Amino acid sequence: MSPMKPLVIVTPFHESQIQAAIYCSKESGIQIRVRSGGHDYEGLSYVSEIPFAIVDVRNLRSISIDTKNKTAWVETGATLGQLYYTIASKSRTLAFTAGVCPTVGVGGHMSGGGYGMMSRRHGISVDHVIDAKLIDVNGRILDRKSMGEDLFWAIRGGGGTSFGILVAFKIQLIVIPETLTVFNVTRTLEQNATQLVHRWQYVADKIDDNLLVRLFLRSFNSSRNGKRTIGAFFSSLYLGRVDDLLQIMQEKFPELGLVKEDCIEMTWIESALFFAGFPRNTSLQVLTRRVSVVTYFKGKSDYVKEPIPQHGLKGIWKFLEEEDENLAELQFSPYGGRLNDYSESEIPFPHREGNIFMIHYFVNWYKPGNKESERHVNWTRRLYSYMAPYVSKSPRTAYFNYRDMDIGMNNEGNTRFKQASVWGFKYFKNNFIRLVHVKTKVDPSNFFKNEQSIPPLS
Repeated sequence: MSPMKPLVIVTPFHESQIQAAIYCSKESGIQIRVRSGGHDYEGLSYVSEIPFAIVDVRNLRSISIDTKNKTAWVETGATLGQLYYTIASKSRTLAFTAGVCPTVGVGGHMSGGGYGMMSRRHGISVDHVIDAKLIDVNGRILDRKSMGEDLFWAIRGGGGTSFGILVAFKIQLIVIPETLTVFNVTRTLEQNATQLVHRWQYVADKIDDNLLVRLFLRSFNSSRNGKRTIGAFFSSLYLGRVDDLLQIMQEKFPELGLVKEDCIEMTWIESALFFAGFPRNTSLQVLTRRVSVVTYFKGKSDYVKEPIPQHGLKGIWKFLEEEDENLAELQFSPYGGRLNDYSESEIPFPHREGNIFMIHYFVNWYKPGNKESERHVNWTRRLYSYMAPYVSKSPRTAYFNYRDMDIGMNNEGNTRFKQASVWGFKYFKNNFIRLVHVKTKVDPSNFFKNEQSIPPLS
């Protein structure tokens, strides 16, 4: 809905064209925004309130796989779907741990963290970045050795566009079984959804590391009686066979009542189709498409360290009943496992041990107009306020890849640095301080910036 349009969109095929764009931006005083996939929450990669140009790296999407060393170089204009498809074309037992939406751009997803369905067993995407190529404010093309360890640390979870323009990542691939198991199981309020969601919180981060059970909460019309109800949708990936999964679930979460008929054995690349919502026999080629649905949405995030009591969950149900059917949801993504094995300062992404799960609040709508937008956005803000007693505190943390411009907006009149400190500590905790020092060293004039970029000390 922004009235300001880019003056030019640069779609480089070569690194030299990015260098030229940086030079021209400096000469003309026109701000650069950098875009890879276009899923950027709040649209900061393609929206600005001042004259700007977009460097869209969609044409820089080559991927080279080294199966012998289990590594890959992937350019930042590639999408996750393209990456998964290319890996699977080379091996049935190599994979990569990242998100479920195939049209997400590699550049933004990985530089901001990159959580996915294998994160409890293999961590997040950026835990597996071993080298990178970045073009800095002076137009130099840097790799890990030439950029130094401080800058290499910063771009692995601190957001790449604060420090330069990321061109490529070198990643360490992971080894997986040839056969995995998935399931989607729905339980309504009439089927004890409240009790199941409450129990899930005591299980999700402690269950077998090879198993990730994600939870979606929505209101919808039940096919059983046609009445509106709340649905708890349990969506899971297990790195193994169905019989082993059933044994684990029977021991750790028997209340769900999972049976063999609920489960499907498949390959990893087939699971990428499954979690992206495609039918079972869809061609794998669909993963390489860049098209995404045009809609309006608002997202927020939280981290939960203590289980939400049942009365707290019932308050959530009331909020979901307020919104239109199937337009709003809360997504609970479990932590634990491999995520706990790293210290908070290993990389800028600080959300490690002590988190049971992350909450993603999401509402979307299709009708344009300020009144319609205001109604839905205010819903997320009221829900977010309601959840304050049940989530992390001091700071109330948030996931950088679910960027939220509401954070820090109540600090009008403060300097930009003080405003940045509000969201900076929520996204990065104490790592924000180190990110500021790196920014001050590599881009002291703050050439690469947006409304929530890392500021320099000056």
